[in-house]
This record gives sequence, structure tokens and C-alpha cells, in this order.
Amino acid sequence: MNKILIIDDEKGIREILASILEDEGYFVETAESGEIGLDKLKNDEFSLIFLDLWLPGIDGLQILEKISKELTPPEVIIISGHANVDVAVKAIKNGAFDCIEKPLDLNRILSLSKSAINKYKKRTENFILRDSSIKKSDLIGECPEIKKIKELIKQVGFTDSRVLILGENGTGKEVIAREIFKNSLRKDKPFIEVNCAAIPDNLIESELFGHEKGAFTGAHEGRIGKFEAAHGGTLFLDEIADMSLMAQAKVLRAIQEQKFHKVGSEKLIDVDIRIISATNKNIQEEIKNGNFREDLFFRLNVIPIELPSLRQRGDDVIILSDYFLQSYNKENKTNKKIVKDSITVLKEHTWPGNVRELKNFIEKACIISPTDNIDLKEFFNFSINHENNSSNLDDYTDLPLNQAKDEFEKKIIYNKLCEFDGNITKAANALGIYPSNLHNKIKKYGIKIDK
Repeated sequence: MNKILIIDDEKGIREILASILEDEGYFVETAESGEIGLDKLKNDEFSLIFLDLWLPGIDGLQILEKISKELTPPEVIIISGHANVDVAVKAIKNGAFDCIEKPLDLNRILSLSKSAINKYKKRTENFILRDSSIKKSDLIGECPEIKKIKELIKQVGFTDSRVLILGENGTGKEVIAREIFKNSLRKDKPFIEVNCAAIPDNLIESELFGHEKGAFTGAHEGRIGKFEAAHGGTLFLDEIADMSLMAQAKVLRAIQEQKFHKVGSEKLIDVDIRIISATNKNIQEEIKNGNFREDLFFRLNVIPIELPSLRQRGDDVIILSDYFLQSYNKENKTNKKIVKDSITVLKEHTWPGNVRELKNFIEKACIISPTDNIDLKEFFNFSINHENNSSNLDDYTDLPLNQAKDEFEKKIIYNKLCEFDGNITKAANALGIYPSNLHNKIKKYGIKIDK
């Protein structure tokens, strides 16, 4: 969750900044003084702080000094109406990501926010993944298919072979990528993740390869891309089949040569990275339809790993449910339990959202249940579901597979948007996708909804 804290004594600045950032899907909190801001930092985790330099009481530089002593401090962007070169240099030396002046520039705010949060993610990811306390596997399950995948992960871990992970949405492709990384020789190096579906086509090249200052409109400063950030480590290209053909060509060349140009630069940058990629699409169909380059597929598909859907995993649904329940209890200091005779309903559901849907369902049951003993039958009405399933299936049986999938996805998205009164951010969170990805799907299907 990308949470941003705004510390500024001007109410107008706090409200404007919060409105801009919330429209982009960020979660924002505000504080009118340094003391209140520090209290919020004690009680919550933030990726980024917009920090006014001149505050009553404790000032911005003092706050920055306190923050920089934390183990994994948030990124800080100093904002001031009185900024000068000396102050900016001092702030950046003390660990600030950047320093900007009032009145604030909208495009610069959004650009810096994205870059700062990306930097925070990379820094905290590397810290967490190197933490000696994280030794156990996050790949939960004992069905034959999962056991085979666990064994394959051990085999490929000590190589630099490229891996292509295939599976439906919510099956745990990112978990597999991280397991491969944690079992690899590069486990002490960066693990950089890119959701290819969440990046607009006009920004994908900059996101992957970086750009120089002034390379295009809005490029107020240079930045490194994901390929460069992953140097020495692992680059995880999630939803690779959603990348445009133009971007695919550039990625293919970078993988082949292990070098690339930043946008707006003639200088070649050499990198040493391992590529893991994933998609929920039928890659052979995408190739056949001209949407994915066959030569790129051959480069990526050295070691294929195909994840089973949750409905194919038998008793793993019970094992996973218990895991999510115990995780909830530990995190929230509760003692929730599932009524034994209600567990069977878990295996009756088809779980179209797979493991992600199951996790969300268990969390919802824990929150909503009025007692510590959770009766899952209260959250399902399977007799109704079974009746609806047969009639719903009739809607799709006469359609080609791709069209049926599109129609089903369209219906799911429409229903979720209705549930959240057209709120893109909330609907995207519930669906487990990025808001920008949801925007693209709404446009693709021509979905219209009255708020």
C-alpha cells in the first residue's frame, strides 16, 4: 500500500496535495505540525513524506534528521516557499529525495511521487528479502502439482536460466518469482518487479530503461529504469503479455545484448540481470493472434512453470485457509477460529479469483464475524450459487473461448464498479489490479456506469 504523509502548516497546501495524490490512487494522511507528523510516523508505515521546511516548533530539517535514523525510513520530498540552493543541498545530504518550491507544479509532484515511491519499494524489498528472519517458504500447499513446482524451484534456483510463469489471475505467480529469487545465487542482490499491464505504452520504455533530463515533456530530471536498478539481481516482468509490440522489441534486444540506451541518451548501459516473467494469458494464442513476439517467447521460456488454479488443488484450499487465518490472528492479535463443520463449503466454491480471492474471503470473514468462532456457511449460500453457476455458464457456452473470457471479465468488472459506486481505486483494489490497468479494461470493454 503506497501511503503518503503530508506535513505542512498551511491547510490549503495540505488539502490540494492530498486531493492530487488521492486522485492518483495513493492513500494520504496529513499533519499540520512536525510533532503530529512524528506521532503518525510512530503508528503507521509511509512510503513517502511531503515535508514543509518551515514549521512551527520542530522544523523540517530536524524531522528529516530524525527520520533518516530509522531502519527503513520513507522517502522525503522537502517543500518550501523559501527554498534556496544551500537549504536544498543540506536537505538532500540529510537524505531527502528532492526539494521543490511553492507554488507546487502538478506534473512535478506526480513525477517525483512515483520515482520516490519506486525507490522506497526497491530499498525496502531488498532489506526484507535479505532479512535472515525470512527463511520459510511462502509457497503454501501439498498437492502433487505444488510439490513438483517446489522441487523445480530448487533445481532452477542455482542457475541464471530465464523462467516464464504461467497461470490464472490470483494463482501466486509473484510468490513463485520471489521463491526462485530467494533460492538463487542472486538472493543478496536487488529484486525488481515491473507490472507491465499497469504502465501506459508511452511510459513503458522510460520505466524499463530510464531517461535523461529533458528527454520528453515532463522529464524534469533524469532517472534510472528497472533494468538498471536490477543490475546484479533479478528483474521480474509481470503480465509480460500485456506489453506492446514496440516495447517487446526493445526488451528482446536488451535481453539478448544485456545492454540498452536510456531514453534521450546515446550511451550504452551494460547490465547483468536474471529475467523472470509471468502472464495470465494463453501465450500461444497471443502469438497466433500477432499480439506477442515468438522470438521473445523463446528467449523467456527457457524454464516454464505452469501454476494450477485453486480449484485444481484439492485440500490445499483448507491448508491455505488455515494459513491466512493464522496470519490474520498474528497480525491483529486475535484468536479467530473456523467452525469445523463449515470448512467443507470452501471446497465447494470454484474460486475464480484463486488464492487471492481465498485470502480476501478469509480476511473478510475474520473482520465481519461477530464472534471468534467463524461459521463460513454464513458467508456463502451455495445452493443459490450452484443454481446461478449453471445459468451463468449457459451465457458463455456458445462463445469462442477468448470471447467468453472477455465477456466474463467485463461482467465481473461492471459488477465490482457498481459495488463501489464507480470508484476506480476501490474497485481495482478489490479486483487485485492496478487502477491504471482497470482504466484500460473499462476503455477496452466500453463500460459505462453512473456514479
